[in-house]
Amino acid sequence: MEEHDVVIVGAGIAGLATAIALKRVGVKALVLEKSEGLRATGAAIGLHQNAWLALEALGVAHKLTTTTYPPLRKGNVTNIDTGATQEITFPQPDKHGHESRPIHRKALLEALAEELPVDTIRFSSKLKSIVNLQAEEGSFYAIIHMEDGVSIKAKALIGCDGVHSVVARWLGLTAPVNSGRWAVRGLAIYPEGHGLDVDVQQFVTVGKRAGFAALNDKEVYWFLIGKSSKGEDIPHDPETIKKEVISNFAKNFPTSYLRVVQHSDLSTLTWAPLLFRFPWDVILGNLSKGNITVAGDAMHPMTPDLGQGGCSALEDAVVLGRHIGNLIVKNNKLVAGDQVAEALERYVKERKWRVAKLIVGAYLAGWVQQDGSGWFMKFLRDSIFYRHFSSLLSNDKQYDCGKLPCVSSSNNEFDNDQRKIY
Repeated sequence: MEEHDVVIVGAGIAGLATAIALKRVGVKALVLEKSEGLRATGAAIGLHQNAWLALEALGVAHKLTTTTYPPLRKGNVTNIDTGATQEITFPQPDKHGHESRPIHRKALLEALAEELPVDTIRFSSKLKSIVNLQAEEGSFYAIIHMEDGVSIKAKALIGCDGVHSVVARWLGLTAPVNSGRWAVRGLAIYPEGHGLDVDVQQFVTVGKRAGFAALNDKEVYWFLIGKSSKGEDIPHDPETIKKEVISNFAKNFPTSYLRVVQHSDLSTLTWAPLLFRFPWDVILGNLSKGNITVAGDAMHPMTPDLGQGGCSALEDAVVLGRHIGNLIVKNNKLVAGDQVAEALERYVKERKWRVAKLIVGAYLAGWVQQDGSGWFMKFLRDSIFYRHFSSLLSNDKQYDCGKLPCVSSSNNEFDNDQRKIY
């Protein structure tokens, strides 16, 4: 049986960021990823001020804050039915100079992975089962059984394995529910340059919302969100997805949008239902049990309407690293047992209300923007939401998750034999 201090399931944003946070407080984690390599589903991601603060705490922000990714400062929202256009503004730079920026999701994953030792991530490793074992002297250990027959013993297990998390299911969390909407995402490629304005362009009509934003002078991220119909099949073939968007779901959208879709790199296209976990399940559910917990989408799947899924996952990593780091500072090492469980409980207590609020905000933002054409919905959308877009989102997007504790070399386990369990 292999022995590791911390095992993280999932090498997405939450998993890699958590591994970095633990590394910075002196703990080497093993990251188990079922895929053969890093997965960049979604093509691009918007990183807002709260994400940049988390990336600074992780020591990664400088690798991504380049002129390659222009900041999001304003945009236009066009009502397809009336032709009316409103301008929206994004939150102003915070006191550190951070601004909202769209970046390649793959670039973020690679920047995180580069901060980890080469043997940290174990690909093609699928989790089979979990046992929470109470061993000698009351210490708890997680026993993880893999499908390839390998068994692993760890002081802590962190599930960062996404919306359909095996770890979340083991904790007894209710499964995420379908929001009744789906999303298509992709990247448009212009080898000779697109010549488009850097402002975000969005288009809304009853039941649908679409938009695009330039990542650089040759690539444009685009999306389409629609309502699910009963019996509607979600296509998986990229060519079919592109055809359905152009000839069916977005056929009445402006030609500027359709041209972007037409330039899509088929390898980046994805179509998926939008799932979320009820906020009361996050607040009242078992987000940790003993030395096992969850982070990122495994804890708080939400719809993308606030652009906070990945940003909040980065926050999770820093907060979790802070609580485990404080434990190491106190004990000069990571001790298995009740103290780890208590650290994870403190992490959960700090995060659950924050992410529950984001889940509610994301759902309401999606509902307001594309659910109905009556006078009341128009009033909410046009007179309140878009007019006060920046101020409504400012507090959430400038949230500071804090820093990681400074762990001295005397209690830094990172270079120690990781097979040893204290």
